[in-house]
Order: sequence, then structure tokens, then C-alpha cells
Amino acid sequence: MLPYSLKRRFKLKRLHYFVLKSFFTPLLLTFFIVIFLLQMQFLWKYVDDLVGKGLSIGILAELLLYASATFVPLALPLAILLAALMTFGNLGENNELTALKSSGISLWQIMYPLILLMGVISILAFFYSNISLPYYNLKFRSLLYDIQQHRPELQIKEGVYYNGVEGYTIKIGKKDYKTNLLYQLKIYDHTQNMGNTSVTVADSGTIKVTADNRMLIITLYSGETYVDMPEERRRAYVTRTYPFRRDRFKQQVITIPLEGFDFQRTQEGLFRNNFQMMNLSQLKYSIDSMNREINSDVISIKTSLSINNLYPVKIFNPANRQVEDTIPPIKDFRNVRFLYYYLLNSKSEKSSVISMALSEARSVRSTLTTESEVRRNKMIRLRKHEIEWHKKFTLSLACIIFFFIGAPLGAIIRKGGFGLPLVISVVFFVIYYIVNLTGEKMARESFWPTWQGVWLASMTLLPIGLYLTIKATNDSVVFNLEFYYRFLDRIKGLILRVFNIERKDTNFKTTQK
Repeated sequence: MLPYSLKRRFKLKRLHYFVLKSFFTPLLLTFFIVIFLLQMQFLWKYVDDLVGKGLSIGILAELLLYASATFVPLALPLAILLAALMTFGNLGENNELTALKSSGISLWQIMYPLILLMGVISILAFFYSNISLPYYNLKFRSLLYDIQQHRPELQIKEGVYYNGVEGYTIKIGKKDYKTNLLYQLKIYDHTQNMGNTSVTVADSGTIKVTADNRMLIITLYSGETYVDMPEERRRAYVTRTYPFRRDRFKQQVITIPLEGFDFQRTQEGLFRNNFQMMNLSQLKYSIDSMNREINSDVISIKTSLSINNLYPVKIFNPANRQVEDTIPPIKDFRNVRFLYYYLLNSKSEKSSVISMALSEARSVRSTLTTESEVRRNKMIRLRKHEIEWHKKFTLSLACIIFFFIGAPLGAIIRKGGFGLPLVISVVFFVIYYIVNLTGEKMARESFWPTWQGVWLASMTLLPIGLYLTIKATNDSVVFNLEFYYRFLDRIKGLILRVFNIERKDTNFKTTQK
């Protein structure tokens, strides 16, 4: 016979293996489901940039692979929350939690292997955010940019001049995405390098690229072509006549040779300066550089204002009838009253000084307005780098927080499957996502410190996770619907009892009268 301690340890090992096995299946299932849903949202957003460009299956698969890798920070916390809810909800629904607790095993002992697993996942999530995610962001952004630049006929937007075809400028007024018919076309021919000397205007038309991507075929309907003709000027004094030729057409086909519009990969080094493509050390280096640049700009502005705008005042000296520099730079505004009342002799001199001061004030205001806008843009860029630096750590903490929300909540509600756990998971994730976006926006606009805005969502949900864990450990009935039903029945009975008593008292008083 084995000792009791060994039997208990053996039972716990089997229990831990069972809990891990029960958790892994819903974790992987929900993770890939969330990734799939995010991919569908991505395809819906960029469908106009992907469809009809003749891209190979390999390019599309590569793009979806990189996009899926960038969705991990969103999918992993939600998958952990839903998997924890389903696992402990199933244990509670099948009365397995009750049996385990009756045998002397606490909820902490049941959660112990999953807590260790969350620690490992959090460490891996940190290294993923710091090392892998910048790499996948770089690959994804560069490949998406190359796809967007492929096939120029699909890049022309309504009401925007498009210069992507060398030697031509194209503008369309309206685009029918069902029939690919374009309306109110204007085509400027700059192939002669003489400006807008040839303009074609059409009521409608189509723009297509041949299968080999070598020619751009523009078919125009009901339009006119205006071409400036060379002017003959034999004498200098002859008035210019500006001759031109106008050709009307019902249908016209313009063929433009394309060069360099085959699908080509852009050098990824062009995107490396983006904050999403940097790790912790690169972000820290960029943040230090931008801080030094901003501080240097502030010092240079102060120096420029003190040198260029606080200058010696030229005063007219009536003794020698000359203009002399009699006042040093005014750095103390208390000297202004002395300057105005005692050193200026005439109204013209006072008026001149006032005009000069107003002009200088307007110049300073304009300079400060421009510099403030430049500083605001630099501060937003700095805040984006600081936010990205903090986000390297928030993913790891989010995994732990969502686990400590899902596991005790599943033990409390005791409902498995995809029904109620899915609803609760979506509610908590939406709260986390909205609070996180709000905090990042406040930090990006410098209303809050960066750390406060980035960690706001985690600090909001952390107390909820701790509260639910304590309640689940103490077998609280805070989420037991039967408890609330019984509570409402008691209140209802109390109200009816009080109502009946009052009615009896009223009848008794009426009888006495």
C-alpha cells in the first residue's frame, strides 16, 4: 500500500494532466477561429486592393500568413479568456469541480498547472512582441504596399489626379465598381514635356491593363481632345493668337506602354524606420534621439527669440540730430514704461516704436504658431514610439489577466460550450479593447503620461480578475442565477405580506367606523 501523501501526489499529477488536456483543445480551437475572423475582416477591408490584379496564389498566401502573424496580439488574449471559461465551465457543469472540492482539492490546486502554463505563454508572448512581431509587421507592410502599387488602373481614385503612369495625368469624377465604368474623365498628355498642351475630356470610359502588364488600354466615349498648336510669330509686335485644335469623338482608344508595373518587391529598408518595425532597443534609441531633437528645438527657439526679437531700441537724439542706440536689449518689461514716457520725445517716435513693437509681436506669434505645430507633430511621433515600447509588455500581462478572469468566472457560472462563455468573452474583450484605445489616444495626444494611457486597460481589468478569483475560491454565489431568483422571491413575498397586512388594517378600521 502506498502512503497517503504519495497517493495524493499521484492524483494531483493525473488531475493536472487532465486539466491541461482539457484546456489545450479549446485554446487552439478558439485561437485559430479568432485568427480566421480577423483575416476575414482584413480581406473585407482590402478587397479592392487584392481582387483583379492577377496575383498568384503564393503571393496571396504569403500576405495572409504575415497578416495572421500580426493578429496574434489580438487573438491570443481572447483565446485564453474563452478557453479558460469553457474549460472550467465544463468542469462545473459536469459536477467535476464539486467532486474535486469535496475530496479536499482547492481551486488553486486545480488551476496550478494552468498558472504555470500562463507564465510560459506570457514569456513567449513577450519575446514574440519584441522579436517576431516587428519582423512580420515589416514583411506584411512592405508586401501590402507592393500589391497596392501593382496594376495602376485600380489605383485611380475619384476626384484625385493620378500621376502613376509616366507622361500622363488622369482624373476621374466617378467610378462604378460593379461595371468598372468611369465617368467624367480627364487625361493630360505630358509626353512632349511642354505642359498641359494636350487634354482629352470624355463623358465615360474604361481603363484596363493587358494580361502581360505591358500596355494600358484606355477606351473613351463621347468626348473631345484639345491640343495647343505651335504659334507662328514672324514679328515681335504681332499680337499672340493662341491657336489650338479640337477633335470630337464618339469612341477613342488610347494605348499607353507600361514600364515597371510588373509585380516587384520593394526594398524593406524603406519601412524600417516605422515604430511598428522596431524592437525594444531600437525604440529606446529612437525615443532618446527624438527627445534630444525636441529639447534642442526648444533651446534654439528661445535663443532665436532672445537675440532677434529683444534688440537695442534706436532712439533719435535731438542734440546731434542722429539716431543712436541708447537702450540695451529690453529683457525686463518694467523698462518699457521708462522707455515710452521719458526717452521718446515726440509722438512720431512713440508711434514708430509702437508700430515696430506690433510688427515684432505679429512676427513672434507667427513663428511660435509654426513651431508649435511642428512640435506637436514631433510629440505625436514620439508618443507613438513610447506607446509601442510599452505595448511590448502589455501582451504578456493581458494573457495572465484574461486567464484569471476566465478561469474563476467559468467555475462560478458552471456553463460550458460556446454559448454563454462566448458572450462573456466578447463583452470583456470589447471593454478591454475600448479602454485600451481610449488610453492610447489620450497618451498619443499628450493628455496623459504614456505609461498611464497604455496600461489603463490592464489596470482596469486586473482588479476584476482578482475579485473573481477570490469569489471563486470562496465558492461565492455572486453569479449563481438561482441565488438571485430566491432573493427576488423573498422580496416579492415580503411586499405581498406587507400589502396584505395594510389591507387588513384598512378593513378593520372601516368596520369600526
